[in-house]
Amino acid sequence: MMPGPLHGPELHTKMTIDNSTTRFSNRVANYVRFRPSYPPEVLRSLTDDFGLRSDHLVADIGSGTGIFTELLLDAGHTVYAVEPNTAMRDAAEQRLAHLSNFRSVHGTAEATTLPDHSVDWLVAAQAFHWFDVDRFREEALRILRPPSMAAILWNNRREDTPFLAAYETFLHEFAIDYAKVKHQNAEADGRIPRFFKDGPFVRRGFTNAQDCNFDALKGRTLSASFMPSAEHPRYETMIESLGRLFDQHARNGKVTIEYETCMYVAKAAYGA
Repeated sequence: MMPGPLHGPELHTKMTIDNSTTRFSNRVANYVRFRPSYPPEVLRSLTDDFGLRSDHLVADIGSGTGIFTELLLDAGHTVYAVEPNTAMRDAAEQRLAHLSNFRSVHGTAEATTLPDHSVDWLVAAQAFHWFDVDRFREEALRILRPPSMAAILWNNRREDTPFLAAYETFLHEFAIDYAKVKHQNAEADGRIPRFFKDGPFVRRGFTNAQDCNFDALKGRTLSASFMPSAEHPRYETMIESLGRLFDQHARNGKVTIEYETCMYVAKAAYGA
């Protein structure tokens, strides 16, 4: 029998800029309110193209505040939402704990605490770039049962509109370590084929978008762990610059953040 919700003591780790398990702790409120969800075509593709069934047990690794978890739950899956950050895990529990198919798990990508061969699918939404790829692969093979299917996905912000090009410039100007930690690095540096053991994987792309007034744009910006928070000496200058950017590009009081939702799917056990 699968375990119920797990509530162990929080991992005792020193807070550093590189600590992926703690750097979102002061971003949760903005993350919950202003991070985008994923287009319905994502689950439709997993179902129609890759054989995900409603009776499949799914481990959502690095589940955060439960954005993708909620879509899986709504589709009827029992989901083990594995998240090491207490504040993010608490936010997911507050919103989703009333659902009987939701399981909250205090664990990491590299040590989920789930039993051997206990889930049918593994997903990582907006999280894979924080993982130790080789240790995560070992853990995936341990907890998955054949055929050991896995999906990795991100909302990739586009840069091909005047607003989005200017917004990218703004991020590079004010972010603390954006170039180092942005998730696009994991798509460019070989981590995805390394996880799939150089076996064949499929990439799917879907359109997604957010219409934002200034408060939503500000909240979306502050939800990123690489952006200065309120105590940072450049915070006020950053917000003023963001306001000017918004005023220059807004139409009818809003700007649009356009994304390509990128999904990579394959058997995690290929080549094992």
